[in-house]
Amino acid sequence: MLFDVTDVGDPSRWGLAKTALRAAADRFTELVAAAPSPTVMATADWTVADTVAHVVSIAVLYVSRVDGAELAIRVPGLEDMLAVTNVDTVADVNSHVLAHFPERDPSVLLSQLNGAVGTLLATTADPRSTVSWLGSSRVTVGGLFAHLTNELLVHGWDIARALRHPWPMPDAHAALYWDLFMFDMLRDTYGVLLNTELPMPGHPVSVQFRSRYTPTTTLTLGDGKVWVAPPDGPFDARVTFRPARFNLMMFGRISIAQAVLRRDVVVGGPRPWRLPAFLRVVHMPNGRLTP
Repeated sequence: MLFDVTDVGDPSRWGLAKTALRAAADRFTELVAAAPSPTVMATADWTVADTVAHVVSIAVLYVSRVDGAELAIRVPGLEDMLAVTNVDTVADVNSHVLAHFPERDPSVLLSQLNGAVGTLLATTADPRSTVSWLGSSRVTVGGLFAHLTNELLVHGWDIARALRHPWPMPDAHAALYWDLFMFDMLRDTYGVLLNTELPMPGHPVSVQFRSRYTPTTTLTLGDGKVWVAPPDGPFDARVTFRPARFNLMMFGRISIAQAVLRRDVVVGGPRPWRLPAFLRVVHMPNGRLTP
C-alpha cells in the first residue's frame, strides 16, 4: 500500500518537512561535534570542516532566498554563476564558494548552521511559494527545506562513514527530496539545471518512480525536455526504491550494483533497458554518472 501523500501546502506535509530539517540539523551537529579533528577527510576531496562549510553555505543561501536577507557569505559573481549551473557543473560552484568562504572552525560553522536553520524554521513564508534556485529553476520553500535536509543526511553519511559512526537515514525524511523538491521543481520550471545538451534518446523515455513514501510519479524525457507525465499513463521502466538508499545511490555514495543487489532499488517495467538513456540526462550531481 502506498502512503497517501499530498502537496507541501498540506499542514501535515509541511510539518514533516520542518521536523525532518530540525532533526537532521541536530544529528549533524552532534556528529560533527564528536569528530576528533576537523581535518579528518570526509571524502576524497573534503575534510569534515570543508563538508560543514559547504552545508552552511547552502543554509545561508536559503535564508537569503526565503527571507530576502542579504547573503551572509561574500562570494563574487555567485548569482551569475548559479543562474547557468547545471547538475554536471555543480562541483564548480561548490569549489568557487568554498574558495571564498574560509571559515573552518567547527564551532563557528555549527553556530552559523543552526542559526540559519532556526531562521528557516521560523519563517512565515508560504511553503508553496517559489524562489530562484540553481540553473534558473524555481523551487518551493518546502522544496528548499527538503533539499537542505537531504544535504545534511548525505553529507552526514560522508562524515559518519569517515568517523565509523552509525548514521541512520529515515526513509520518510529522505523521501521529501523527491516529493517536495525534485518532482515539484519539474512541474514548475527546471531552467537549465538538467543538462539537455547531452545526446538525447532517439524516442521519448518514460520512467515511473514508486516508493512507500512518495506519490507514484512518471517522468518523461524527450525532445530535449523533461516533464511530469500523467500518473496513469504508459511508461518504459519502473523504479521502485527505498528513499534513503536511493538518494545515496543517486548522489554517488553507493553504486547502482550495491543498491540493486540489496533490493534498495528494483528496476522493472516493459522496457527497463531504456533507463540508462534516461539517467544520462536526468541524474543528480554524481561522478559515476557525470559525462
